[in-house]
Amino acid sequence: MSPDCVVDASVGIKLFVIEPLSDRADALFAHLTDDPPARFYVPDLFFIECTNVLWKYVRHFGYPLESARQDAADLTDLRLLSIPTRELADEALKVAVAHDITAYDAAYVALSGRLSLPLVTADEALVRRLAGTAFDVRWLGA
Repeated sequence: MSPDCVVDASVGIKLFVIEPLSDRADALFAHLTDDPPARFYVPDLFFIECTNVLWKYVRHFGYPLESARQDAADLTDLRLLSIPTRELADEALKVAVAHDITAYDAAYVALSGRLSLPLVTADEALVRRLAGTAFDVRWLGA
């Protein structure tokens, strides 16, 4: 897997909550400490999407609020290159409509296309939906 990539929230959250493929997310994010470090790009909505998952864990699974707050703080400390969604909105809308995906997912796809980097996701449905297109969308478990 290319060390430089776009990562989505389905991958990033796995650094903080134990889910299937968390070990793969840990291995991927270890590339941020390489010399030279890998560059991981995210639309700025990445942070609030991950925070929303933490909220769900607190609300529905008894995850401690203080742990979630620390996770959210640690998330913002990661060496991620964040791109404002306002710069991606038009392309994200085109991608979303053309491929019948959410605008949220399309923001990651649009960023990936803009940078000519793969998008790494744990969302198998997204990978299937964009298979055979010009977009390089890779499943974390591959």
